[in-house]
Amino acid sequence: MHRLSQRPFFVLLMGLSALAMVFPAIHAFVVDNHAVSRAFFYSALLLFVLTIFIGLATASYKIALSRGYLVSLLAAFLVLPVVLAVPMYEAVPAMTFLEAWFESVSSFTTTGATLFDNTSDLPRSVHLWRALMGWMGGLLIWVAAIAILAPLNIGGFEVRATHGGSASEKTFAQVGRVSDPSERLFRFGSKLVPLYFALTALLWLGLTAAGENSFVAMCHAMSVMATSGISPMDGISQSSAGFTGELIIVIFFAFALSRVTFSRGVSGQEIKPLRKDSEFKLALMMIGGLVAVLFLRHGIVAFEDSANNDIASAAAALWGALFTITSFLTTTGFESAEWSSVREWSGLGTPGLMLVGLSLIGGGVATTAGGIKLLRVYALWKHGQREIERLIHPSSVGGAGAEARQIRRQGAQIAWIFFMLFTISIAAVMVLLAFTGVQFETAMVLAVSALSTTGPLASVAAETPISYAGIPDFGKVVLALAMVVGRLEALAIIALLNPEFWRQ
Repeated sequence: MHRLSQRPFFVLLMGLSALAMVFPAIHAFVVDNHAVSRAFFYSALLLFVLTIFIGLATASYKIALSRGYLVSLLAAFLVLPVVLAVPMYEAVPAMTFLEAWFESVSSFTTTGATLFDNTSDLPRSVHLWRALMGWMGGLLIWVAAIAILAPLNIGGFEVRATHGGSASEKTFAQVGRVSDPSERLFRFGSKLVPLYFALTALLWLGLTAAGENSFVAMCHAMSVMATSGISPMDGISQSSAGFTGELIIVIFFAFALSRVTFSRGVSGQEIKPLRKDSEFKLALMMIGGLVAVLFLRHGIVAFEDSANNDIASAAAALWGALFTITSFLTTTGFESAEWSSVREWSGLGTPGLMLVGLSLIGGGVATTAGGIKLLRVYALWKHGQREIERLIHPSSVGGAGAEARQIRRQGAQIAWIFFMLFTISIAAVMVLLAFTGVQFETAMVLAVSALSTTGPLASVAAETPISYAGIPDFGKVVLALAMVVGRLEALAIIALLNPEFWRQ
């Protein structure tokens, strides 16, 4: 195990990808789809041999700095999807390699956008591979966020301070001996990987017990844990698990709202209970507020125009709003079976703009969720609250307890910089899509869905569902690269371009 940990991080990811290809190959063989099984098995064999050759060539190569692992992480989202696309390209004759690459990027970045609107166009083993790629991408983010991004103070960790010293100087930088990056990867991975496996298995068993097909339940379990929104059918709304399945899934959404739900005590940084976590409390406030707005709007505006004013309709609308709002806040993008009841109850035909805003905000730092992240929104909110207090009482002394002191003095400024980078990225993607002839509203929804890694947003946010299949090839490349930027975040990519970052 020690010798394995000394191999380059990207080579290890290649080896794990080769191993993962065996599972859809076995599934296809079991269901007597031998052509698809051969495509995955031969691709796994080819990648395994390639991994051995590259591993031997880089046997004496060692990355001793976290920034080197950050480069490997970027390469994982840029280069690895090219390899992951090979079995899909071979298994589906009607799929071009560009389409296969788009599907692999979308899955591995946990975006979940697909070019195939009809799920029957793809073999079930390919659906399993898409869900498995998303699941692996989510696991990679779980481990890399704490092992790679946290020591570099990026990925949302730049806002919070947890160690001793003044609030302006608190960082995640380690004091004393700086541990080897490979050591951190294996130490945190040994704790998080079994937990990730166990939670996925538990969710799979829960959905199966609720009445879902075992294969569909497995794909949905992996998609919920990775917040990829990938489904072998038309989403959760068509699931046979019904309300019970959605209730189980909502519970597991908590792992995308705050890292305290799974990393408390793992890294030695999260020691407070979940009920005191600022991200989780902010998420509950937002979910509760928006559900109340959609539910109470019926009595204020739409009561006389609605034909369904009974208790059953009210309960269906309340649950549909709760599930869908939580799903899009975690950037999963699953739509409740009762979402149509929400639209009828609230009197809003397509409350898509609200879902766009939720996807922009995203979930917690160091989780599989994308978006701006709740911690940055919390820092901006506390800063705005303090500025309003200063307008009323200019000579007041600020202070909001121990929780507020965990935000760096420059935390709000850094959060605002990231917010501006995020909006500029949206504008840039929209401009590039406009060059291909995509209309303004469509370009906006697609840009947000890609950068927030919420692929299913395209089918529910606009007045009419948007199909990724109708986008020109250049637009698909733009969206795929935007998914990588949204997954790894602009600050991490900018850090790689900073000369100071590379100096000893």
